[in-house]
Amino acid sequence: MSSKKAPRWIIDPAVFFPAIAILLLSVLVVGLFPDASNVLLQQLQKGVVRNASWFYVLFVASLLIVVFIFAFSRHGDIKLGPDHSQPAYGFISWFAMLFAAGMGIGLMFFGVAEPVMHYLAPPIGEAGTAEAASRAMELAYFHWGLHAWAIYAAVALVLAYFAYRHSLPLTLRSAFYPLIGERIYGPIGATVDVFAIVCTTCGISASLGYGVLQINAGLNYLFDVPVNEMVQVGLISCTMLVAGVSVVLGLDNGIKRLSELNIILAIFLLIGVLSAGPTILLLSGTVQTFGTYVADIIPKTFNLYVYHPTDWLGGWTILYWGWWISWAPFVGIFIARISRGRTIREFVLGVTIVPTLFIVLWMGVFGGSAIDLISNQGFTELGDAVQGDQAVALFRFLDYLPGTQFLSLVCLLMIVVFFVTSADSGAMVLNMLSAGGEDNTPVTQRILWTAVIAAISSVLLLAGGLSAMQTVAIASALPFSFAMLGALWGFWRALVIDSAKRGSIGVHPPAETEASNWRYRLSNLLEYPGNSSVQVFQRDIVLKAMHSFAEEVNQHGVQTKVSDALGEHGVLRLEVFHGGETDFIYEVKSRSHPMPDQSLANKPMDDMQVGELFFRAEVHLLEGGQDYDIMGWTQEQVVVDILNQYENHLHFLHTVR
Repeated sequence: MSSKKAPRWIIDPAVFFPAIAILLLSVLVVGLFPDASNVLLQQLQKGVVRNASWFYVLFVASLLIVVFIFAFSRHGDIKLGPDHSQPAYGFISWFAMLFAAGMGIGLMFFGVAEPVMHYLAPPIGEAGTAEAASRAMELAYFHWGLHAWAIYAAVALVLAYFAYRHSLPLTLRSAFYPLIGERIYGPIGATVDVFAIVCTTCGISASLGYGVLQINAGLNYLFDVPVNEMVQVGLISCTMLVAGVSVVLGLDNGIKRLSELNIILAIFLLIGVLSAGPTILLLSGTVQTFGTYVADIIPKTFNLYVYHPTDWLGGWTILYWGWWISWAPFVGIFIARISRGRTIREFVLGVTIVPTLFIVLWMGVFGGSAIDLISNQGFTELGDAVQGDQAVALFRFLDYLPGTQFLSLVCLLMIVVFFVTSADSGAMVLNMLSAGGEDNTPVTQRILWTAVIAAISSVLLLAGGLSAMQTVAIASALPFSFAMLGALWGFWRALVIDSAKRGSIGVHPPAETEASNWRYRLSNLLEYPGNSSVQVFQRDIVLKAMHSFAEEVNQHGVQTKVSDALGEHGVLRLEVFHGGETDFIYEVKSRSHPMPDQSLANKPMDDMQVGELFFRAEVHLLEGGQDYDIMGWTQEQVVVDILNQYENHLHFLHTVR
C-alpha cells in the first residue's frame, strides 16, 4: 500500500528564515518594552518629518510625473508580458482587486473623519468657514488621490514589466535588476525581499489592528458589544480565519470574489448616501472641489508650509506619503500579480485615474454630507464625536440619515470584507516574497502567513504597540524611496532597449518556391486546419527547419538548443545563446482562433466546440507573438524566416552595444 506524500514547502531559505526571525524579535521587543519602543520610534518619526519632509514631497511629485511620462511616451504601448498576451482579468474585477488591496479599508475609516477634521482644524486659515470646507475636501482628495496611486503604480509597473516580460521572479528584488543585474539572485536580492516582508508585515498588522478598532466600535454602537482588547483579539481571529479560507481558495475564487462583492456594496452605499443627503449640493460641491484640486495640484504638491510653520504637515501629508511608500512593496506586488497583459499606458491610467475618480466621488459624498450636517444643519455634536473618536465617525454620521440601522450593517459588512481582502492579499504577497515569487505553494504555507499577520496584530494590540509598528513602516519608506529612484532609472533604460528591439523586428516575405506550393498553402488557409494538422506541419517541416538552422549555427561556434513541447503545449522552440547578451528565441506555436463566423463574435473561447475553432502555426519571439502564420510554408521558407528574424536580432544587439 503506497501513501501519497504531502507536497513540500516552496520557500527561499535565505529570505524566509531571516524574515521570520526579524519579525519575531521586533514583536518581542515592542511587546516587552512598549513604552520605551514608542518613545524611541516617535523620536525617529519626528526626525524623519523634520529633516526629510522636503525629500518625501519631491519624491512623490517625481513619481507622479514619471509614471505619466511612461504612459504617454512612445513606450506606452509595450505590454506587461509578451506582445500577444491579453489581460488576465476583466476591467471591473481588476479594479475591484487593486482598490480593495490598495486602500479600501482606509476609506471606510477616513471617508467621513478626514474631511471633518480638516474642516474643524485646517492647516492654515479659520476653521468652520466655507473656505475651510472647500480646502478640507481638496486636502482629502490630495492625500488619497493621484499621488498615492502614482506611488503604487510606479512600483507595480517596474515589477510587472520585469516579471512578465523578462521572466524574473515577482518579488521586490526584481525591481533592482537594472541596477545590480544577476546579483538579485544572491545575498543582495535576498536582503531586499527580507526588507519587503518585514515592512509589509508591519504595515499590514498595524493597519488591520486599526481596522479591527473600527469593527469593534461599529459593533458597540449597533449592538452594545463591549469595546475591549479581548473582543478585538477575537475579531482579529475570526476575520483572519475567513481570510485564511480566502487564501486557500486562491486569487480567482477568494480575493477576486470578495473584492467584487465589496465594490458592489460600495456603489450601493454610495448611491444610498447620495440619495439620502442633499444630492444636488453634494454633486455640485464634488465637481467644484475636484476642479480646484486639479487646478491647485502643483502648489499643493510642493507646499511645505515654510512660511506658515505648522505641525499639521507632519501629522497628515508627510505621514500619508510615508505610509503609501511603505505599503508600495505589498500593494505593488499584488497589483503586478493581477496586471499581466495590459499595456503600460492602460496600466498607468487604470491604476491612477480610475481609483482617484472613485475616491473623489466617495469623499465628496461622505465628507461633503458630514460637513453639510455640521455647517448648514447645526449638528455640531457630529464634529465633536469625530474629533473624539475617528473609529466611530462613520457610524455616528449614519445616525443622521434615513435607514440608519440598515446602512450601518452594510458599512460593517464592507469593513469586514475590506479587512479580509487586505489580509488575504497581504498573506498572498508575503508568501510569494518568501517563495521566490512562486504563487502555487502548499495550502499550509499560504495559511502560515495569515496566521503570522493575525498573531502579530493581536500581540501588538494587547501590548499597545500598533503605533510603534506603524512608525517602523513609515520610517522604512525613506531608504526604499532612494532605491526606487534608481530602479525607475533602470526601468527607463530597459524600455529604451525594448523599443529598439521591437523596432528591429519585421516580417519578411518567404522565399520564392515552385508554383504548386502556393496552391497547397491556399488550400490550408481556406480549410481552416485543426490542431492535429498544424502539429503534423510543425513536426514534419518546422522541426526539421529548426534543426537545419541550429546545425549550421553550431558550425560557427555558437551554441543552440531545439526544444520539442508539441505534446504538452503545441510548441517548438529554437534558442541561440549569446552569453551575456540577449539570446535569440524563435518559437512556433499551435494557437486556436474562432472561425470567422458572425455568430461566434461574442462567444468566449473556452465555450467553443472543436468545430468552431481553427489553428495557426504562429511565430513567437522573445517579445511574444508576432501575429503571422507560417502554416503551409516549405522547410526552406521556414529556414529563411528564422534567418531573417535572427538577422533582426543581431541588428538589435549591435544597436544597444
